[in-house]
Amino acid sequence: MNLITDPWIPVHLKNGERHIIRPHEMADASIAEPDWPRPDLNVACLELLIGLIFIADPPSDDEDWETRQQPDIDRLGRKLLAIKDAFNLSGDGPRFMQDLEVLEGDANPPDMLFIDSAGANTAKNNADLMVRRERYAALNPHLAAIALFAFQAFAPSGGAGNRTSMRGGGPMTTLVDSEEGLWATVWANMPYGKAQDIKVLPWMRPTRVSDNNKPPTFPDNPNEVTAETFFGMPRRLRLVFDQTEQIIGVIQRPYGTNYTGWNHPLTPYYQMKEGSEWLPKHPTAGAFGYRNWLGIVAASIGENKLRHRAACVEIWQSRLRGRPTARLLVAGWAMDNMKPLDFVLSSQPLHVLADNQSLFLGAMIGAAEIFSNALRSALQTVFADGESRDARREEFYLETQGPFEDCVAALCGGETTQSIAIRWRDHMRNVARKIFDEAALPALTERRPEEIERIVEASRFLNATLNGATKQGAKAYGELGLPPYEKKKSQEAA
Repeated sequence: MNLITDPWIPVHLKNGERHIIRPHEMADASIAEPDWPRPDLNVACLELLIGLIFIADPPSDDEDWETRQQPDIDRLGRKLLAIKDAFNLSGDGPRFMQDLEVLEGDANPPDMLFIDSAGANTAKNNADLMVRRERYAALNPHLAAIALFAFQAFAPSGGAGNRTSMRGGGPMTTLVDSEEGLWATVWANMPYGKAQDIKVLPWMRPTRVSDNNKPPTFPDNPNEVTAETFFGMPRRLRLVFDQTEQIIGVIQRPYGTNYTGWNHPLTPYYQMKEGSEWLPKHPTAGAFGYRNWLGIVAASIGENKLRHRAACVEIWQSRLRGRPTARLLVAGWAMDNMKPLDFVLSSQPLHVLADNQSLFLGAMIGAAEIFSNALRSALQTVFADGESRDARREEFYLETQGPFEDCVAALCGGETTQSIAIRWRDHMRNVARKIFDEAALPALTERRPEEIERIVEASRFLNATLNGATKQGAKAYGELGLPPYEKKKSQEAA
């Protein structure tokens, strides 16, 4: 199978129909999105399509990008055809995303290509209860190709010598979603560059093996996007085919390429401290919401300069020029070392904010953190278990997500920060108060007197923070630019 000339990518059309296409047919305006059976494969497919165009025919600059917004399916077909020799999935020559050397040894089941599959030790210990071993006894070439790409692009740690992806295990991917179809989304995230020779692809040459303390592989220029940026190969793999071209196994050898210092245009980065190495951002388990925005959805300025958004997001902001705002697709595996915890998939609004608006957005998030922590602390009198309190704090963020987005939209629409601050404070106070009361008030009279006293005191503390009357409450009010709490005369006299 050749990934350029054969139809193999399942897609949904805008009219709801389902088709299988060749890569160049992504330029068909009727296509809505990829349609793989798993969300991580759909995200990987978008990365793959962006990478294919980047190798074969990327825009050279902003003017070129603007000119070619309307797709030319014939041109794309010709350009991709020129790189087809690097995209055979099987055969005697170089194989897509596989080691150039014919690897020997026992084959693993093909479901090892999926990050959430049970590992060897898990299966040995009969601990594969939620995700059973050998879910995929065999893979068809289409599914194997995209699973192989996803595994190399998101590779987690996998034991001695099994390298992670160039963005670490389970990296965060952020993609500008224009909501106008597949081509528009792919083109919206396209970096600038020039067509590259397929010889630079890592499976077209012997693997840079990283055993015996060999130095890691650094990019020639950390600020330059290359073909290997999209098609890194940290794992040494060879697919095993049966006579019907089904993939029945994967041979793996350790010590593939050990990438260090690469900047991927679809991933946000952060620093531990100023002047330190920029590190790729990784998702955390649970819902992705506004508290995660800084440095991912919204630009970080002021004290938050240790985080920066993915290059594709920064470039998109410069390309807007009066276009309607887009949304940002945030995705990735939340990992605990080798163990997958959750696949995060979220769509967030993407606004263009001036520096002063970005600072105020950061203040809104900071105030929410103070109020949510105060809620969690107050609930200690109701729930001794920390997880129960954490769940109520998550509820606070979920219930304030919509109001937060409304406030940001109002900010972009020109409403004053003062009126927005008051509205945001009131939303947060109402939600925090409701969550506390729903947890603390039922059966209150049936509790022991000392428990009632602690709950009443916790309620007073929460109210004081929400009204700006504690140290942390005053800090939240100060961040929002609201006047500090002032005691009433009756309180002073008392």
